[in-house]
Amino acid sequence: MSLKKDIEKILLRVEKPARYIGTEINSVLKDKKDYKAKFIFAFPDTYEIGMSHLGMQIIYHALNEDKDIFCERVFAPAVDMENIMREKNIPLFSLESMEAVRDSDMIGFTLQYELSYTNILNMLDLAGIPFYAKDRDESYPFITVGGPCAYHAEPLADFVDFCILGEGETLNVEIMHRYIRWKEKNCPKIEFLKEIATIKGVYVPSFYDVQYNEDHTVKSIDKLYDFLPDKLEKYIEEDLDKAYYPEKFIVPFIDVVHNRGIIEIFRGCTRGCRFCQAGMIYRPVRERSFEKITELRDKIIENTGFDELSLISLSSSDYSKIDELVTNTMKKCRAENISLTLPSLRLDSFSFKVLDEIQSYKKSGLTFAPEAGSQRLRDVINKNITEENIYFAVENALQLGWGSIKFYFMIGLPTETNEDLDGIVEIAEKVMEIFKNMKDKKSKRLNVTVSVSNFVPKPFTPFQWFPMATQQELTEKKEYLFKKFYKMKNVKFNYHDISTSFIEGVFARGDRRLSKVLVKAHELGCKFDGWREKFDYQKWEKAFSETGIDPQFYANRRRDYEEIHPWSHIDVGVTDKFLIRENEKAKAGELTTDCRNQCVSCGINTQYLCFTKDNKSKAGNAHE
Repeated sequence: MSLKKDIEKILLRVEKPARYIGTEINSVLKDKKDYKAKFIFAFPDTYEIGMSHLGMQIIYHALNEDKDIFCERVFAPAVDMENIMREKNIPLFSLESMEAVRDSDMIGFTLQYELSYTNILNMLDLAGIPFYAKDRDESYPFITVGGPCAYHAEPLADFVDFCILGEGETLNVEIMHRYIRWKEKNCPKIEFLKEIATIKGVYVPSFYDVQYNEDHTVKSIDKLYDFLPDKLEKYIEEDLDKAYYPEKFIVPFIDVVHNRGIIEIFRGCTRGCRFCQAGMIYRPVRERSFEKITELRDKIIENTGFDELSLISLSSSDYSKIDELVTNTMKKCRAENISLTLPSLRLDSFSFKVLDEIQSYKKSGLTFAPEAGSQRLRDVINKNITEENIYFAVENALQLGWGSIKFYFMIGLPTETNEDLDGIVEIAEKVMEIFKNMKDKKSKRLNVTVSVSNFVPKPFTPFQWFPMATQQELTEKKEYLFKKFYKMKNVKFNYHDISTSFIEGVFARGDRRLSKVLVKAHELGCKFDGWREKFDYQKWEKAFSETGIDPQFYANRRRDYEEIHPWSHIDVGVTDKFLIRENEKAKAGELTTDCRNQCVSCGINTQYLCFTKDNKSKAGNAHE
């Protein structure tokens, strides 16, 4: 009996069987005689979350455009499905062909967040694939990882054959072409790895040896072959108009987190927030042209039938022609009866009139992200927003009829004091006061939500040398705020789980020795750690204890500028010299300008194209 029939027999026993059947509009199915190699795009979370990921849509269609490559999808099965699969000995299977992923040529996991790492091990286990790369011979598929966490994926280094550093729409196709040629030669695995290790953006962890000092810090990271680079550089798409972008998105049968058409209007960010890893690793800024965006917009609308369209980037209102683009797109959306969303807006620089038009029929909640409660601390993190900006935006929102506002803050930021926490409360109080004193209110009631997350100092940011606040310190800060907000009417206080943030901090800042912790955590049953109802901190404590690893060494330790990081052999284009300078400016509370206005000498334009104030793409030398 075929695997497909075995799968079909169990679908009616699980919640949301449409998670596992494929065949959606714009999905791709190829006959075996029509391709030479199969790539599995693996998302280590459920279908609903993975299908909302733009990167999956891009890589999936880019690979399937090539006649010699078949790209399929696999997501982490929900617990009910996994239990039945294990009971019936059904291996992890792909959606398109319903064949075992073990029989593919390459499996690529996207690393969007550190708390997905145990899901990767669980999926390999379900597939019948050994965890450690050294235990997999030529009969097993290559295991690769990409995405933002691939830049600091050392805790997974022993598990993967190679990492993709940077943007993958072109790079993955090139790697698969080289794989096909290698496969035809019938050479050992190591020969393929040696060949692709010379490609910019490819990192083979087993080709680099890591030594440690007696104090457990990294002593050295040494390449094993002379042909390898000392520093591994990322791959970027220099011209987004020429870069591949899908005109047909897969349309899910069931609701997913973001069930909409997505157009990426530019990559990178010039704001320079010192806590933000994305703002550093996705540099330089590259825009899609107005003409290309509108072309993609029209084709996506035509090919999908989505009732919502989103124009996305890290800071959408910084697009050079944002007003023209939004006005033009609103006309198109109205004509097609489609709603338009613009996430990642900075409301200090965007027209509220435009925002009012977008939500003229139904005003959903507005979200502001001051990140810190006081101006002093906002200057430390280089969040170029003042209280005047915040209250101006709030007044505009209230005048236009918004009745629900959410604020995002972080606690545990470097140099934070109780006075900074008081500032969070004062902003909420001031907003309620503004609403109370307003005349001619369009909304009879204002609901304010204050959400706080726990700051995790990430690699490749100016704050990578700072320690993460301890769990005890974060708990005290949370309780301090809780007492302040407890009696406030119409203000809801939310906070992120502290233990999950701690584990995130450990693996974000960790090295290869953490691989044994991951294996032990998997053995103890850890999975879906990003889900509050699934996360079990006691199991993680046991995993660290039984492996003799101190998690606080990674998360809660201040690091010297001279220390070698586990990721020091990775080059994202932003120099340590710049990051150290920004770290010192943070300590002094000094701001750094938006680099669209003036080059801030981050180092990115010594290797890549960089945008200047006139929005023309230029190559040049960093002004160190």
